[in-house]
Amino acid sequence: MNSGQAFKVAIGGLVLLAATTPARVHPHVFAQATLEVMVNADHEVESLGHVWRFDDLFSSTVLLEFDENSDLVLDDSELATVAGVVHDSLAEFDYFQFVSVSGAPVAMQAPDQLIATYENDQLTILFQSHPVEPMKLDGTAAFGVYDPTFYTAIDFYEDGDLVVRGMPTDCSSAVIRPDADEALATNQDTLTEAFFNDPAGTDYSKIFATRLEVTCGGTN
Repeated sequence: MNSGQAFKVAIGGLVLLAATTPARVHPHVFAQATLEVMVNADHEVESLGHVWRFDDLFSSTVLLEFDENSDLVLDDSELATVAGVVHDSLAEFDYFQFVSVSGAPVAMQAPDQLIATYENDQLTILFQSHPVEPMKLDGTAAFGVYDPTFYTAIDFYEDGDLVVRGMPTDCSSAVIRPDADEALATNQDTLTEAFFNDPAGTDYSKIFATRLEVTCGGTN
């Protein structure tokens, strides 16, 4: 098994798990995340900056699989391989991003590249993405990160891990952490057996995902 195949077994096996056992899937990989929303002078979202710090077990697995020279260190070329495999593997999942304005999805460009680091026995992935079309802050915009298959848990430990830089003065932001019981009760009419067995599973994941909401009054 080469390094690319190994990583796809660990994180790219999302498709197989989602298609076979969506109702029973639980996270196998964990990452502590931060999200930085950059707003320009025209009150448009310029970019989203992501940092994911993976758990020790997954990090050590990546080290063992990608350490081509077996020196227990990921050098620059090995880290570049890791970043490239993650970039390719997560493309079909939109890099676990969901962005919307007033409930309408906002398309995001694929990041040009991902950066991988390995320090203190922890794998970290960093990348930046941009809206496909100009995204004006007006109404309520929502930003979040989730794995639609539940295989990877992307967690924001503190509210301060989701921030807006350059937010207009007539806007306010809030971190929304859905309560599981309330989310289930609110969506009980749609959470049928057929829904749970939907291979996509996207809406199910979104129900429980932490998100950053930015609300602006009027047109800026």
